[in-house]
Amino acid sequence: MKLYNIFKNVAFNLDAEFAHNQSMTLLSKFPEALGGLFLPKVDPRFDTSLELSDGNRWSFPVGLAAGLDKNAEAINFFTKIPFGCVEVGTVTPRPQQGNPKPRMFRLKEEESLLNRMGFNNLGAQQVLRNIQCSDRHFKVLGVNLGKNKDTSQDDAPRDYKELYETFREVADYLVVNVSSPNTPGLRDLQNIESLKLIFDNLADLRKGRVVPLYLKISPDLSFDDIPGIVNLARHYDLAGIIATNTTIRKDIGVGGISGKLLQQKSKAMRAELLGQIEAGESIEVIGVGGISHFNDLLEFWELGGKVCQIYTSFIYQGPQVLEHFSSELIKLMEKEKVFKLSELLESVRT
Repeated sequence: MKLYNIFKNVAFNLDAEFAHNQSMTLLSKFPEALGGLFLPKVDPRFDTSLELSDGNRWSFPVGLAAGLDKNAEAINFFTKIPFGCVEVGTVTPRPQQGNPKPRMFRLKEEESLLNRMGFNNLGAQQVLRNIQCSDRHFKVLGVNLGKNKDTSQDDAPRDYKELYETFREVADYLVVNVSSPNTPGLRDLQNIESLKLIFDNLADLRKGRVVPLYLKISPDLSFDDIPGIVNLARHYDLAGIIATNTTIRKDIGVGGISGKLLQQKSKAMRAELLGQIEAGESIEVIGVGGISHFNDLLEFWELGGKVCQIYTSFIYQGPQVLEHFSSELIKLMEKEKVFKLSELLESVRT
C-alpha cells in the first residue's frame, strides 16, 4: 500500500481535521476509482459471513466505527473496501457545528488521536438523504445517534426518539450514543434511570419494524456499573452493547482519546462485559477501541466476541490494516483446517 503511505505523508503534515475533511470530500466524489486503488485482496473463504444474534450478517469480522464518516458521505467507498460493516454518525436531530477549533490532534508516537469534536454533523435530514443516495455494496450499515448539545437532559429521550424514527427504515442497526466525552452532560445519561427513560421513550416505535438497537458505552465506567448495563440490555431486548467509546486522559488534554492509548482500558471493559453475559444469551458485544492488530481480534474472539470495529488504526495504517487482518485470518484458518469464519470462531474458543 505504497499509495496510502504517500497520501499519509502529505496528510499528516496538515491540520488533522482539515486533512480529514479533504479526504472525505475526495472519497465521496470518487468512491469507485479510489476504492479500486486501495482495494486489498479479498479471499473467497470470507464469502461465508458471520451472523450476529440480531440477524445482521457481516461479510468480514472487522467494521468501520462511527466518527470517521459522520455525515454518511463516503458509504460508497467504505463499503467497497472489505469492511464487514460501516457505521456512520454520530448524527444529531439538527445540524451542529461542534466545539471550537482546533479540536482534533494526532498523537503520532502512540498511534492515537485526541478529539473534542462535539458531534459536528449536518443533521438528521441531510444524513438521511446521503444514506438514501448511497450504494452499500450489500454491506451492513449502522447509524450512531446522539442528542444535540443544546437539548436538555430531560429532553434527551425526545432527540433519540426523533432519530430512531428518522433512520429505522434505512439502517440495519441503530446505536444510542450517550458515551462521548465531548458533549457536556452526555455521559450523565449513562446512569440506569436516564437510560430507562430513553428506551422507554422508544418502546412504541420498536413495536413496528424491528431494527436492532445497540448501546455504546464509555471505557471510563466503573465495573460496578456493568451488571446494571447488561440487565438493562436484557430488559429492553437490545441487540447488544458497543464497547467502547473514547477515554478521558486529563494528563494529555481535554477530549476523548482513541487508538493504542485506549487499548488496555477498552479491552478490560469488553472482558468484563462478556463475563457478565451468560452462555446462550442474544446480547452481542461489538468491540471497538484500540484494535489495531489481528491479535486484538483473536483475544476478543477468545473472550466470546464476534466482530470488532476500527477507526484510529485505519487512519494510521490505511486500508492495508484490512489486508493484515485478512492475511492473518487465512493463516489461522489453514492452521486450524477450517473453511468458514464461523468455524474459525468456534475453533479458537475450544
